[in-house]
Amino acid sequence: MMRTFMQKAVLGMAFLLTPLSLMAAEFSAENLAQAKALAEKAGKSELAYQLDESLSTEVGPRRVGTPGDKAGIEWAVAKMKALGFDRVWTETVTTPGWERGDISVEAVSPFPQRMVAIALGGSVPTPADGIEAQVVAFPNLDALKAAEAGSLKGKIAYIGYQMKPSIDGADYGVAGKQRYLGSEVAASKGASAVLIRSVGTDNDRIGHTGAQGDKSTIPAAALSIPDADLLESMMKRSDKVTLKINISSRKTADVKTANVIGEVTGTERPEDFVVLGSHLDSWDVGTGAVDDGMGVAITMAAAKHIIDSGKKPKRSIRVILFGAEEIGLYGVKQYYEKHKDKLGNHIIGAEWDSGTRMIHQLRPGVGEKSLAAIKQMAELLKPYGVALHPSNSAKGQSDISVLGKAGMPAINFDSDLTDYFDYHHTENDTMANVPPETMRQASAVYTAFAWLTANSLIDFRK
Repeated sequence: MMRTFMQKAVLGMAFLLTPLSLMAAEFSAENLAQAKALAEKAGKSELAYQLDESLSTEVGPRRVGTPGDKAGIEWAVAKMKALGFDRVWTETVTTPGWERGDISVEAVSPFPQRMVAIALGGSVPTPADGIEAQVVAFPNLDALKAAEAGSLKGKIAYIGYQMKPSIDGADYGVAGKQRYLGSEVAASKGASAVLIRSVGTDNDRIGHTGAQGDKSTIPAAALSIPDADLLESMMKRSDKVTLKINISSRKTADVKTANVIGEVTGTERPEDFVVLGSHLDSWDVGTGAVDDGMGVAITMAAAKHIIDSGKKPKRSIRVILFGAEEIGLYGVKQYYEKHKDKLGNHIIGAEWDSGTRMIHQLRPGVGEKSLAAIKQMAELLKPYGVALHPSNSAKGQSDISVLGKAGMPAINFDSDLTDYFDYHHTENDTMANVPPETMRQASAVYTAFAWLTANSLIDFRK
């Protein structure tokens, strides 16, 4: 009995003498209980869906530099104020300007047919009477890179890489390079223009647009997937297929847009904040309901659920709707330059910018001692179908990844991306492809994340 008592005493003293720096950081039982209650309420709310429906109906597409972009900024400021955020402001972002114009693509010979295509972001125009030339096909970007310099002079290059669907969208990184670098590489081989197979996984006769690199100097467009198939069928039958492309897109002077920021002010450390990110801009096809209207709505709704609870977190919650993500992450890059001296006040962040299906896993990117708290968070989110990924290297999605790579801890809430690239950057980016159940689940997850992290004093860098 005495030995047992002495053993317990020694263990107790050892615990008391253990430096705080070596102890695992955990959320309090009270904090967890509050987060659970908030998540349950958020998971039954239609607010996120309603916000997305409002944005996509009242504003619609929001490509940088367009009236829709300006209207989106005004919508976000007014909506955040109406939702009860403590502070709402904008920060100006400067970006390159571009106008889409019109496009036509047709097979001239040997099988005359109209084709469906869309200009890639930043494309330069063709001459007024278009470009009529023979097509030279390449299965992927690497094959195009291997072509001899000057071998494509006076010809149209076609890159036929076919993206493969998967739950994690892993092939988007490879497929996206065909779009991002295709024009630059084709131009270096002497091509007059470049066409790519749309970066998507659908079979709809609509093109998938998207950004190119800064060095794009020749007209560039994406064929719809059925038309890419059609072109390849033609080229199996003839070694000389001629197309005519006419694009009136053009680059313009720089334009102004903005990051829109709303804050719920903390009680103990208001200068420190948890970041909920999304991007407000979209492409000028569809209504931007999916990419990234969903993220805008989910993050705003998460903050609103906390506001409506009547509870104040210890740290602030900063909802950032970044501008100009689609054309090269301009909004977050300029945000970083403005706030990099206070990056240490950015405690942890998470973004929604991918998927229409529900979140299936949590991937952390935090300090080792903080993993205990993240495991608690994952346990709380289990009823919502969210599993903890064993890795600890996440940097955040899209905009947040810029801050994550600069040192801010981050969480990736990964949704099922199996069919996301059916709609991505197309006319089908509409509310018809926004599932209400995803919005409810994501609202629960992001509300719990925001409350747990903001209502604790854990240093997630450690």
